[in-house]
Amino acid sequence: MPTNNKPNRLIAEKSPYLLQHAHNPVDWYPWGEEAFDKAKRENKPVFVSIGYS
Repeated sequence: MPTNNKPNRLIAEKSPYLLQHAHNPVDWYPWGEEAFDKAKRENKPVFVSIGYS
């Protein structure tokens, strides 16, 4: 999968796993109110990735 030069929201996280995905071309949100607020506003489900390495 090609990477994106512009980092997503995960760039501000401390987790090494999340930082691995900070340049993915996906609009990821870390676990938190921002993600749930957006899902509620847009009436969309929340997709939870438990990760793997």
